[in-house]
Amino acid sequence: MDSAACRTLLSVRDYNLAATLDSGQAFRWAERNGAWEGVIDGRWIQLSQTSEGIAVQTCAPVHDWCWLERYLQSDIVLGSVLSTFPDDQPMRASVAACRGLRLLRQDPWECLASFMISSTKQIVQIRQIVALLCERFGAPVPTPEGCGTVFSFPTAERLATVSEAELRACKMGFRAPNVLAAAREVAAGNIDLNRLRSLSVQEARDVLMQLRGVGEKIANCVLLFAYGFQQAFPVDVWVMKALRELYFPRRAPGPRRLRHFVETHFGPNAGYAQQYLFHYMRTRQPRTRPAPHPASTRRARSR
Repeated sequence: MDSAACRTLLSVRDYNLAATLDSGQAFRWAERNGAWEGVIDGRWIQLSQTSEGIAVQTCAPVHDWCWLERYLQSDIVLGSVLSTFPDDQPMRASVAACRGLRLLRQDPWECLASFMISSTKQIVQIRQIVALLCERFGAPVPTPEGCGTVFSFPTAERLATVSEAELRACKMGFRAPNVLAAAREVAAGNIDLNRLRSLSVQEARDVLMQLRGVGEKIANCVLLFAYGFQQAFPVDVWVMKALRELYFPRRAPGPRRLRHFVETHFGPNAGYAQQYLFHYMRTRQPRTRPAPHPASTRRARSR
């Protein structure tokens, strides 16, 4: 084996690998001895942050790394994205705490199934369920000696053949019939995930929400993390906490007011801004709360 063909260096600046891989976008990355190990497109991969960029190691020779650059979105000029964020104290604090965080571009089926599993679960629990799912229904992938057995994420076609009881045995609970139904819809071609790339964000959202168990939040996660629709703004408990504490501290906004604020305040890269708020709220120290956004405070008082 040509060991040189198993390694590369992505010369990228302003990239926070740990924040990106550990910010609740994807659930198959594990940190070991200062490096991050995961599986992308059926390949075991190890990523390490260096002063020159991201050092990469795989188990099998690779001659074109475009798939990895696309997944990591390493060619994005982050400064251009951050410059579109609103210039308010909550966003400045979020960027300062999470600078270098990128949005990944994941496989649509893996992303969809993972976020269907995520409903009402904490990240550590989601990772455990996904690991069980891969171990029982995924295909083994080559790994370096000493790394143990690693599995790919099971395809929709594979999961379409299993029983609800088998999925429940992966600790999915009430999510099992929903994941099974989605797998069968995708495997049968009733839902064409590749076609969503050519649709508008609303059209793509409507297609995803036809699936049992997929509401607006899960659909927006898939649209943002698998397709790159920046208009998608997932609102979970952490983002809702950020919006209420940092932008509307005096009075909780109603659903219509909140939707209008999200759609108009965060600019053309609202999805990116959402991820910064999400990770900031999850990781900040309890006493490091930025001052609320003045304009939003005035709006809240006036209602």
